[in-house]
Amino acid sequence: MERDSDGSKPLPEPPPEAWSRAFRAGVRVRRRALRLVHRDTTGGLVLLGAALVAFAWANSPWHASYEALWSTPVELAVGRHRSSETLRFWMNEGLMVLFFFAVGLEIRREIHTGELSRWRRAVLPIAAALGGMVVPALVYTMLVPEGAASRGWAIPMATDIAFAVGVLALLGDRVPPAVRVFLLALAIIDDVGAIAVIAVFYSGSLDPSGLALAGAALAAVFTMQRVGVRHPALYVPVGALLWLGMHEAHIHPTLAGVVLGLATPVRAWLAPARFGAIAERALREIRDREPEGNPVALVAPLSRLERARREALPPVVRLESALHGWVALGVMPLFALANAGVRVADVDLGAPGALGVAAGVTLGLLLGKPLGIVLASWLAVRAGAAALPTGVGWRGVLLVGAAGGVGFTMSIFLASLALEPPLLDVAKAAVLAGSAAAALGALALGRATTRGAETVRSLDSRPSVS
Repeated sequence: MERDSDGSKPLPEPPPEAWSRAFRAGVRVRRRALRLVHRDTTGGLVLLGAALVAFAWANSPWHASYEALWSTPVELAVGRHRSSETLRFWMNEGLMVLFFFAVGLEIRREIHTGELSRWRRAVLPIAAALGGMVVPALVYTMLVPEGAASRGWAIPMATDIAFAVGVLALLGDRVPPAVRVFLLALAIIDDVGAIAVIAVFYSGSLDPSGLALAGAALAAVFTMQRVGVRHPALYVPVGALLWLGMHEAHIHPTLAGVVLGLATPVRAWLAPARFGAIAERALREIRDREPEGNPVALVAPLSRLERARREALPPVVRLESALHGWVALGVMPLFALANAGVRVADVDLGAPGALGVAAGVTLGLLLGKPLGIVLASWLAVRAGAAALPTGVGWRGVLLVGAAGGVGFTMSIFLASLALEPPLLDVAKAAVLAGSAAAALGALALGRATTRGAETVRSLDSRPSVS
């Protein structure tokens, strides 16, 4: 049997109508693409590429076409109800719902079975994340204490999971898995904090009619779950109503994705034994009917087998896995393409508050994040409330703190909520500069302080978290 190019898997037999050589070439390409999608560095590299394209385009002789593209009006109409917004609006407040939905799913899974499922494990990343949010915000506030620019205090609070994990992945086996897990847990809690900040500080005055619509949509979600509706497609219209209700209530509509993610069930419908019994019965029925030569007779057992396969996984795991590639390689790069196109000529450092914004964002990401993460972690361990996980020493915590300064996606998103041009352009430029400097600093620190996974060991003799 012919095998894949690396000899790891046999190639499937081609369908009757396919040219076998072309089919097998396509299988090889698809498998390589899937391997790339699931690498830690791929999402970060694609995101970086999109940001570089946007920046180069915005500063090229064709810069007018960049702004013209994202300012294109796009109208949605249902009967007499019409909504006309720019393409950038639908990107930032529409398509980004998928990103926030994926974040909500990840938070829900981590709370149920992951690093946040046990309080003893969760204390350290919670403390580190809180320190990594509070200290950068304080740095910004000290530099920009008042005026319109002061609304940007939350910009340096955020950590970009894709970029930060990608930085650690570039260090290879120099970094033990426990350090990566610590960074992931910290970044997830960081996202929770950013979501809370958006909901509390960057939403307008609440509109009762919009709240009523959002409440009705959320009630419909829970009612459908109680009735036993499991197919994700059936929740899309209700999710759209939740988005609309939040938009009309002046709550940032992307939070609808977080709400739906947190409401997603975490338990599988079928236990492994039950799935095995259904699969065996379906396969037996398929074998019994195969000699009849009637494909229609196979529809029912194959449908039961497909349904059992789907329900053997918890919905939160199944949806997170299905969305990973679309969000990492689609939604986030498109967001970067729409928002990272900062024209250098438009960055006016002479505008009131501009220097403070530039310094506050850059220093908040580059110095405030690692300082807050390391200091809060040290205080939590010193107080006996937490312990360093096995394989994570203080050099590992410092490395996580440096990588946490890569704000990018969420920082740019917060900047777009907090500031208006020309300060928005200054903030975006500072996010790009601060995140790039933090990433390079983390890589240099990782290479300088580690020579292999075995060298990153706890410098503290306290017991590890079990």
